[in-house]
Amino acid sequence: MALYALLILPSANRVYADASVELTQAELTAFDRGVLGNRLAEVRTRTVGGVPYVTFEADAITEQDAAVLGNLSSVYALFEVVGDLFRPVDVTRLDRFDDDLITIQKYQGKTNEQFTKLLLNVTLLASEHAKDFLTRRFRVLDPLCGRGTTLNQALMYGFDAAGIDRDQKDFEAYAAFIQTWLKRKRIKHKAEFGPVRRERQVVAKRLRIDLAADRDDYKAGATQSFDVVNADTMRSREFFKDGTFDLVVTDLPYGVQHGSRTAGKGLVRSPEDLLAEGAPVWARLLRPGGAMGIAWNTFVAKREVAAGLLAEAGLEVVDDEPYQSFRHRVDQAILRDVLVARKPA
Repeated sequence: MALYALLILPSANRVYADASVELTQAELTAFDRGVLGNRLAEVRTRTVGGVPYVTFEADAITEQDAAVLGNLSSVYALFEVVGDLFRPVDVTRLDRFDDDLITIQKYQGKTNEQFTKLLLNVTLLASEHAKDFLTRRFRVLDPLCGRGTTLNQALMYGFDAAGIDRDQKDFEAYAAFIQTWLKRKRIKHKAEFGPVRRERQVVAKRLRIDLAADRDDYKAGATQSFDVVNADTMRSREFFKDGTFDLVVTDLPYGVQHGSRTAGKGLVRSPEDLLAEGAPVWARLLRPGGAMGIAWNTFVAKREVAAGLLAEAGLEVVDDEPYQSFRHRVDQAILRDVLVARKPA
């Protein structure tokens, strides 16, 4: 077997950079189980020349394997280790657009882009269609989408993206950003933006976009869909059909800069009530075999409680390794974890 080494992408966030090596190790194991057929061995961390790498052993890496591994959230480069030498292995990525779609927005409370990609990846890898990672146009919903970091990553992969958020300021800022970005990049698209009316009353605002990275694809109708709504997440089924999403991916409010809001208790620090009310709604929107991935602050909600709420919503929690290995510190007030659950096929 050959030995390979993954060089970790530098992160501007020092705390996340410290955690990214172990997170990449767990994410790589999820890729191996979901897509690569359990062909990797001895996945671990090594330091070479003072630089940390995630290493693994495998039979020769194929071009398709390299195309899969190129989408690890923190991978910078892949090498085959030959004696004392590192031989570069060409990797490709699913990325359809320039990376400033992900990085250009800067605002207080924004989730680290590398972590958002990790959360989307490990949720996809737990779904029934994980082996179609490179070929399927997954449909992704973020039911607490904020300013769209998850939606942008879904678009980057060539997936269909949908979101809902009750904060009008965030919705309008994100709607302005995505439309301006598409125009500035001269990406072919058609946008519809305006109020949603029912019985002559405005019940929400909505932005819908059809777009394609390639002009020929746009002309042929091979477009990605983007759909974001300004409304309470508990009303998601008013705007999206049951059983139409492959993945539901979201960050629950961490209880520091953002709290959780429910009809019964208003604004509270813990997201437990939000998850109890929201999970059954979001689960209905999933296709059989689809998966839901959430991230949250374990200081304000215990893992076993969150897992129990997803199970009560009819989902099967994926709780074996490596899915118990994504807990990491964000700051002194946030210890973030990931929980993934699958809808029975």
